Amino acid sequence: MGRVLLIDPAVGLYAFAMFMIYPLLQQYVYRRLWFELSGTIYPAESLSHCSNNQSYVTIHQAVQKETSIFLLKSELCFLVPSLISALLLVSYSDYCGRKVAIVPPLVGDTLFALSYVLVSRFSFSLNYLLAASFLSGLMGGPTTLIGGCFAYVADLCGEDPEGQKTVRMARLDMILGVLTGLASLCTGFYIKAAGFTWPFLTAVFLHLINLFYVLVVLKESLVLPDPSLTSSDSEAPRLNQSQALTARLQGVYLLFATSKRRRNIMLLLMLAAFAFFRVTLQGGMSIFILYELNTPLCWSEVLVGYGSALSTAIYLVSFAGVALLSRCLPDAYIILLGLMSVAAGLIMAAFAKSTLLMFLVRLPLLLSIMPTPVLRSMMSKIVSGSEQGAMFACVAFVEMLSVGVSFTMFSSIYAATLSWFSGFSFLLAAGLTIIPAILICVILCLRLDVYEESIILTEEGMENHTEIFELPP
Repeated sequence: MGRVLLIDPAVGLYAFAMFMIYPLLQQYVYRRLWFELSGTIYPAESLSHCSNNQSYVTIHQAVQKETSIFLLKSELCFLVPSLISALLLVSYSDYCGRKVAIVPPLVGDTLFALSYVLVSRFSFSLNYLLAASFLSGLMGGPTTLIGGCFAYVADLCGEDPEGQKTVRMARLDMILGVLTGLASLCTGFYIKAAGFTWPFLTAVFLHLINLFYVLVVLKESLVLPDPSLTSSDSEAPRLNQSQALTARLQGVYLLFATSKRRRNIMLLLMLAAFAFFRVTLQGGMSIFILYELNTPLCWSEVLVGYGSALSTAIYLVSFAGVALLSRCLPDAYIILLGLMSVAAGLIMAAFAKSTLLMFLVRLPLLLSIMPTPVLRSMMSKIVSGSEQGAMFACVAFVEMLSVGVSFTMFSSIYAATLSWFSGFSFLLAAGLTIIPAILICVILCLRLDVYEESIILTEEGMENHTEIFELPP
């Protein structure tokens, strides 16, 4: 079923719906806790809560800490099941098609948004949202869907001798960023005009439209065997559920077990660099909204929307940077430029105490997204076509783990350092960029970034893959 080989609309719809929810849930939890702790409605239309009155300062710090702790609990409830789901679903897509990794996260996020509709409409306890986070994680979450989409692009690009895979993956990241910013901009005005219930309900409708597109319109990128031919083979042994699960996980095992040590070293270094980069970037960016709501900035929901929308320029410029720089620079150097951009932007954010300066923080961050698509493309180039799902399953697992670790770590650090220096978390994140930079330099020193060598490594992996295909009895 499906006639269109175009994954971009699915990614765009998902980004708009999901990232319309993200600033919503932070601001909704913030206002609910403000009411519970102070007994008064959050003064969204005035800056009285940002005055120098000691009572307001005390309430503000208490709400900041409680919001940070609640979001931390929500992230942990989501993280634990999503780690397993991401690994299983994306690797399973090598056998049953990429939609296996795309549809479950859409269903989970639809239910997640619906739970916020119910809680905001009927003022249920915030603890129900923790259960919704767990269910969403059980269905895979964003990294599973994104991993399946990148595997879909890798299927269409094939061997990619001209480097188009890097540009196409950068285009997906650009779509994610642009639609994220537009959603955040709409969210600020939406909250002001209609409260919280209708924005959450809009996200539910968008997810349902996306499900229709993926199930009915989108064509599968993998050529799957005819099930009638498979079932007609009377001699083919039938696997029970545990054996089938083991067979699917075999793809992840074979990704490392059947290749030369050189390719394994290269892949592990890239995965480690990707993990530390995500910790750095996600850790710094995850506290932006809390930092903007805090004194002395005290942004309203509209200013938060403007700030998030301005961040779309980061994705647009990063995409243009990848498209242009990939023609004249090796991938590793593009990654290093992106890491320098992250460090510069986060250092500037640590000392931003005015609205203008906080808006200008986005300027040094303009190239900060470049390492993400370039690292994905580099890893995709050194594995064969039959291993794309297994490789992106590892990427999704590492990304989910690093995002969970970064959110947990930086939320705790932000709450602990709020009273004496609220920008400390940004400085810490900027300092951590040195770790992925060192790992990329190691790849450069070992000459593992050369594309011709990637071709050889892929061929070696394919040869070994044919030798060790069956699990031992």
